[in-house]
Amino acid sequence: MAVFTTSSRAETVALGRRLAAALQPGTLICYQGGLGAGKTAFTEGLAQGLGCQDPVSSPTFAIVNYYRGPRPLAHFDLYRLSSEDDLCAAGLYDYLDEGAIVAAEWSENFADLLAAEDPVTVRIERLSEDARRITIEGVSLC
Repeated sequence: MAVFTTSSRAETVALGRRLAAALQPGTLICYQGGLGAGKTAFTEGLAQGLGCQDPVSSPTFAIVNYYRGPRPLAHFDLYRLSSEDDLCAAGLYDYLDEGAIVAAEWSENFADLLAAEDPVTVRIERLSEDARRITIEGVSLC
């Protein structure tokens, strides 16, 4: 487990880029953090680090945003999903099987199911308007 404190959006994005370098194809990232915690900013850095060129936005209304690149990223919002059938229908397992990195917001709603995928956990806590405490478990960052 590694704990980081970022003091700006730019630092949060940079930490996402750093994590991207440590990920293997087909890795599941389970985000934990409330509204406005910084998950989208972190995902922006993750996408940059994976070489994705598409603009990053919150998947709240789309359920999944897919970012193309040499190492693709599927960014899920699991809040409105309620069953494993919903996860399958949204393509979560398909993206993992295809080697995409999958980042899932509201992953705690499916903690038991997703634990079988040996996920990397990223917990983002808002300390102030700009500062975040980001805890990363399941992968080593150099």
